[in-house]
Amino acid sequence: MKYLCLIYESQSRYLTMAKADAEKVTGEYFALNDDLQRSGQFLDANALAFTNAAATVRLRNGKPSVTDGPYAETKEQLGGYYLLEAKDLNDAIAVAARIPSARWGAIEVRPIWETNS
Repeated sequence: MKYLCLIYESQSRYLTMAKADAEKVTGEYFALNDDLQRSGQFLDANALAFTNAAATVRLRNGKPSVTDGPYAETKEQLGGYYLLEAKDLNDAIAVAARIPSARWGAIEVRPIWETNS
């Protein structure tokens, strides 16, 4: 079954992080990616640009309305994701706990509804 792990953390943490610390965390992510690829659980992963590059689109009465920034102003922002293959929710949670940002942020684990379209 496929699961999406949404990585939430404070983007301000990265703006104030020492270069050596940022390199260490990046290395941890690359090591996790390698482990997940070897196990066959890795399907995709990406980091997202900071929220100042985001736009939010709503369609009202057939007309698009666009605002700059993320959907919601929050203490922690959606910073990236992992798409995994896992045997069940507990397996996906075990992987989510290995994501480096889980130590200072939060990882939301959601099953993917697969459609046969």
